[in-house]
Amino acid sequence: MDTLITNTLLNGHPWPIGATWDGHGVNFAVFSAHAQAMELCLFDEAGVVERVRMRLPAHTSDVWHGYLPGARPGLIYGLRADGLWDPEHGHRFNPHKLLLDPYARDVVGNFVWHDEHFGFNRQQTSLMDTRDNAAMALKARVVHDDFDWEGDRPPHVPIIDTVLYEMHVRGFSKTNPKVPQALRGTYGALAHDASLAHIKSLGVTSLSLLPVHFSIDEERLVQQGLSNYWGYNTLAFFAPNPALSCGQHWATARDEFRAMVKSVHAQGIEVLLDVVFNHTAESDETGPNLSFRGLDNASYYRLKADNHAQYENYSGCGNTLDIRQPRVLQMVMDSLRYWVSAMHVDGFRFDLAPVLSRGDHGFERGGAFFTAIAQDPLLSRVKMIAEPWDVGPGGYQVGSFPRGWMEWNDRFRDVMRGFWLHTSHPPRTRGDFALRLCGSSDLYQHSQRRQRPPAESVNYVVSHDGFTLRDMVSYNERHNLANGENNADGHSDNLSNNCGAEGTTHEPSVNALRTRLQRALLATTLLAQGTPMLCAGDELGHSQAGNNNPYCQDNDTTWIDWDQADHDLIAFTAKVLSLRRQTHPLGNHWYSGLPSANGLADVSWLQSNGGEMHSQNWNDTTDGVLGCLIGHPGRARMPLLLLFNPQASDRIFDLPAGSWRLLLDTARNEVDDALRQDAASYPLLSHSVALLQLDPDAA
Repeated sequence: MDTLITNTLLNGHPWPIGATWDGHGVNFAVFSAHAQAMELCLFDEAGVVERVRMRLPAHTSDVWHGYLPGARPGLIYGLRADGLWDPEHGHRFNPHKLLLDPYARDVVGNFVWHDEHFGFNRQQTSLMDTRDNAAMALKARVVHDDFDWEGDRPPHVPIIDTVLYEMHVRGFSKTNPKVPQALRGTYGALAHDASLAHIKSLGVTSLSLLPVHFSIDEERLVQQGLSNYWGYNTLAFFAPNPALSCGQHWATARDEFRAMVKSVHAQGIEVLLDVVFNHTAESDETGPNLSFRGLDNASYYRLKADNHAQYENYSGCGNTLDIRQPRVLQMVMDSLRYWVSAMHVDGFRFDLAPVLSRGDHGFERGGAFFTAIAQDPLLSRVKMIAEPWDVGPGGYQVGSFPRGWMEWNDRFRDVMRGFWLHTSHPPRTRGDFALRLCGSSDLYQHSQRRQRPPAESVNYVVSHDGFTLRDMVSYNERHNLANGENNADGHSDNLSNNCGAEGTTHEPSVNALRTRLQRALLATTLLAQGTPMLCAGDELGHSQAGNNNPYCQDNDTTWIDWDQADHDLIAFTAKVLSLRRQTHPLGNHWYSGLPSANGLADVSWLQSNGGEMHSQNWNDTTDGVLGCLIGHPGRARMPLLLLFNPQASDRIFDLPAGSWRLLLDTARNEVDDALRQDAASYPLLSHSVALLQLDPDAA
């Protein structure tokens, strides 16, 4: 470090942004359109003692830059930005606060909340806080991205074959006894043979990881002894969270993450990241100066038009990144490209995605962000999945994203829950059910001009955000007291599913009913037209004790309990996914009801008496039993028949002409004796789904 003290910063280059080692020195480049000066601060190896301050000498197109000869990877640094302290006009520069480089690849330090992190005096908020926070601030470490990928190649799973598996890195393996104790809850654990064996045996193709970008816990949660377990509070968009690293067998969290990706890829499985570019961890006007706010508040954030001291809050988390600004858009694009090129991920799920394409007057389907993605030679090849809503005006945009984007389909979720659990008011009809089962044509088949393939609908009934599948069929109300918000947080829906309380002579026991409902919901999701998504743990009966918003519970509430795993449910899930791969009942094409090559309609709908559905049947709220005859399946050679019985009583279902073979009955463990080859009807048990195939030898 002492040899650097005598060195002088050269002008360097305004690109690439961030800290870049070229083998001889390090180039530093930082965007700020409104700063009046930018300082580079160098620290000791512990990242505590500030040893050197040097002004970046050059300023090109709003990028401050300088080159430090002789500097090497491992150098720890921070930034100080000087400019106006004028919150009323959107400027919150405070040179007393050390700031984290937004392009940091490796973050140094454990963040602890102190008043010194705030740009303003918390007792007199109009005043700048002049205390220095350098000793306790987060810093960046210069890195050299050199990793032996050993010929790793992306699996490039076709969208038609994609099965998403949403998971939290820590929660997935934290209690798995088959994973060594030192690895549990880390990237390394996800690469362990025990984890990979379970994932592979299920038949899922693509892991969708909850946020792994470096994030911090909100001050409010820390004061309550809680943490932001889910990680939707990002501070560094280029750095993997070291809290998810075991740090034993790899030099850095980056290398541990990459080793995990390489191991997952070796199984033919993709890795997708949940990314949070709608806001940052700096929160609203009462939040700290940690990075973006101190570097250029007026550029990085959307400020209220009539009061630049306050923030637009389309994220619900205090602030909103301003993707309208070219350099902010560049940062997002650079981050995405980095994770694909340097970390080998296969795609992204965008949290509150409409924020990314909000122009001056709302959501723009042809906005700059979508255009940038579409023309990018790297990013245009990977999977892009939108959470298609935010909390701002006009924020609900399901079905409105460009072709090529997949979208979480919450209408599928709500209809399927209501259909099977009888929770919605008014009740979900067979018409609602059929529309969602067959690709949600109202959302994705508007017209020939805007037609999108059904696979762009991500179908799910459970995600990380809400009840687990087991809890959905076990609890009528949320149980969120542990979150410290008086049970007022999370979804407020009263499920009122009355599991086991419908009370007919044919009704199974409470436990049997819960099992049937879990299986029916899983089968409906996995066999429907679109791209299915499972939430990790639902295949084994994971419970969160009724907490439907455990974002702050880094404990046994959220960690999957492998000792209590329902192995029958695991086997069932794997079987349904195997059937999906083999038959793909509803393909990735839109159905018209017209005859297919075998003389049957490509898809037709049946009542339990074998007759066709008529207009009055679709909206009948007293009977949900329904059959879907698929004359043109996606992959099976012969027609398929899906039968659904959400009712409390069993039903005899008259079959179409021909000899039918039973492939699946969600209410039966064994199917061999459930159907005679010459049967004219099928005994469809309550709360069940059945899949049958026309025998190829039938006359």
